[in-house]
Amino acid sequence: MPDSITVHDLTSRPPGDIVALPIEVLAGLAGSIADMKALVAEAEARLNAALDRRYGDRAHQLRAADYKDAGRVRLDDGDFVVIADLPKRVAWDQNRLAAITARIRDGGDDPSEFVRTTLEVSERAYAAWPSAIRRLFEPARTVRHGKPRYVIEARREEAA
Repeated sequence: MPDSITVHDLTSRPPGDIVALPIEVLAGLAGSIADMKALVAEAEARLNAALDRRYGDRAHQLRAADYKDAGRVRLDDGDFVVIADLPKRVAWDQNRLAAITARIRDGGDDPSEFVRTTLEVSERAYAAWPSAIRRLFEPARTVRHGKPRYVIEARREEAA
């Protein structure tokens, strides 16, 4: 087996063959894979930035029409459907949650009905709470959004 092997060759070689390669070759392959990952990550970031410029305003308008500030929406573009996803990232201030749970406990209620023991609050549960309880927790809650992501799919023809 030759000492020269490409990253592409790795996909067709059994690990037993690869393990026999000199460390210099393995190090070169590891470096090449790291470079490829960085290249793919940069290409993906640029493509997503371009897609966000192209579809971001429409996606925002569709979410707003549904009274949502995050989530998935579907955009038609010719023979394609673009799925624009804006994930919601919620963070809770741990010190404020601890103080709130202490107030609830001091009031004779069980804070575990509202807060997990890890001092995280389920977003689904928060949305279902009465507004008075939500207002109590709001100072401890921070909402951040992740990076927009897009998936492009060929439009499916519906059966007649």
